[in-house]
Amino acid sequence: MTAEAAGPAGPAGTAPGSTSESAPEPTKVSGSVSEGALPVVVVMGVSGSGKSTVGGLLAERLGVVYAEADDFHPAANIAKMSAGHPLDDADRAPWLDAIAAWIAERGGRGGVVSCSALRRRYRDRLRAAAPDLFFLHLDGSAELIGSRLAARMQHFMPPGLLRSQFEALEPLAADESGAVVSIEGGPQQIAERALAALPRGAAR
Repeated sequence: MTAEAAGPAGPAGTAPGSTSESAPEPTKVSGSVSEGALPVVVVMGVSGSGKSTVGGLLAERLGVVYAEADDFHPAANIAKMSAGHPLDDADRAPWLDAIAAWIAERGGRGGVVSCSALRRRYRDRLRAAAPDLFFLHLDGSAELIGSRLAARMQHFMPPGLLRSQFEALEPLAADESGAVVSIEGGPQQIAERALAALPRGAAR
């Protein structure tokens, strides 16, 4: 399956739809880790926000394993999305449980996994596998993300489903361990922001 891209870089390393102004600083929700500990991080957001690209870069910076959420989907889910139909909670259950199993297995060793995790109840299901799980929400406008999604040629999520994802999105609450990171700029810039947003002591 094709990894989700953060969008091709434009002039001076910027992505389509970005501006020359500095992107907003990451918004910390909550969270902490022991000094030197390697966290398990879920890079979340709607399709087209760059979860796979940024997640891979973040894992590289941390020196931990990266897992792609698409690889956890059963074939029936992929077929349903390819046909333009959104998944329901029954479809998502085995997918979330497979990701949760991977998260539990990485406990103490760290890891980064991409997952849309749009609703609080989905994040709670993942958090049950690791109470100190940290969520990084890649945040951008519908216009910016839509332009990136439309440029992708091989991903199975039709751009028409983007609106339903924004409607389903429940932002991180104050009691959830995580941070909101702007997707303005190029992939390396976003990855730097994501790294800076991790709990103190998480990065080596």
